[in-house]
Amino acid sequence: MSIIVSNLGYNRFMATAPTTNGSGPLSAKGHRTRARLLEAARTVFERDGFLSARIADIAEVAGLSHGSFYHYFDSKEEVFRELANAQEVSVLTIHEPGEHAPPDQAPIDRIREGTRHYLEAYKRDAKLMRVIEEVSRYDDEVLAVRLERQREFAEKLQAGIIRLQREGLADPNVDPRYAAYALGGMIAKFAEMWFGQGGRYSMNRVVEQLSLLWANALGVPTSNNARKRRVRAAR
Repeated sequence: MSIIVSNLGYNRFMATAPTTNGSGPLSAKGHRTRARLLEAARTVFERDGFLSARIADIAEVAGLSHGSFYHYFDSKEEVFRELANAQEVSVLTIHEPGEHAPPDQAPIDRIREGTRHYLEAYKRDAKLMRVIEEVSRYDDEVLAVRLERQREFAEKLQAGIIRLQREGLADPNVDPRYAAYALGGMIAKFAEMWFGQGGRYSMNRVVEQLSLLWANALGVPTSNNARKRRVRAAR
């Protein structure tokens, strides 16, 4: 589907984090310092993993004192949860499929575009995504964030499937909710397997094959000519 990934979501989240650790609104300098700590935490978590990461290392990478960390965060768990939330928002921020597509864009092209956006976003942040996946197995708050973002992701995909069905471009017998969770989960799990476990694939080949699976599962035409025939039939 036409998944439009917000490349700015993560940076915006970090730059606008609102408060110190219980000390009220941040000054402009405070925002910059907090953002430095978040960037440093990301570097340390990606490098060392969550369990081996130390607050002292985060402060050192940020070029700040150990005490400065506690001015903004209570613990490494807190800073990690904030990073995890921002990261999930960045990877899964989407618009309804076809919402911004040109009127004559074939549905299969929307699907290809969305699949590529998601995979490229995941690849860009694969190190942190791998740590988030590991921590979500034993941290209920991180797991809750992941589940909420996945629910939002599925709802957007569901809306896009319904849109295609109304346009006569997808099988009306497919349940949009089940399809959204199943097909969205397929792409998410493939990305996790590929980038998190060292799989070797061609990006172009992966995009094409996953897009065909999407299209075939929904009964979506895979060419402009087929699209035109389907639209005429629907009229």
